[in-house]
Amino acid sequence: MAESTVQSIEIDAPPEVCFEVAADIATYPEWATGVRVTEVLDTDAEGRVSRAHFVIDGMVKEIAYDLQYLYDEPSRMSWTAEPGDDLKSLEGSYTFNAISEGKTEVVYALRADPAFTIPGFLRRQVEKQIVSTALRGLRERVEQITERS
Repeated sequence: MAESTVQSIEIDAPPEVCFEVAADIATYPEWATGVRVTEVLDTDAEGRVSRAHFVIDGMVKEIAYDLQYLYDEPSRMSWTAEPGDDLKSLEGSYTFNAISEGKTEVVYALRADPAFTIPGFLRRQVEKQIVSTALRGLRERVEQITERS
């Protein structure tokens, strides 16, 4: 992914748990800051979301788009947006790397090209904010789930 924003975070849970939380697209509005609506449109043979509709607070404006997902469970999930009114393109991925017993490094990469005018510097700042907020939200959600277990 050329010129993407990439950040990572360490989570006190195995990759399988981190993957499971990240792949539960329907629950994103409960824990992913800025995600207002998710609607599962299609699932794959394993029951995972293969296509979903999102409405997010894009900081500059509310943005709606549909994503298509690919999985390499439990080590990676990636997505690509279908071109639409708000986005020319969007590609992203989570990679889940076991770093020690019960700990995972989650790497999030994102590249977005909005269909509306936004200066490149501001676009990169928005990408960085989205990625860092998503990683923190994922860690908090995984920790909530593992505390309940």
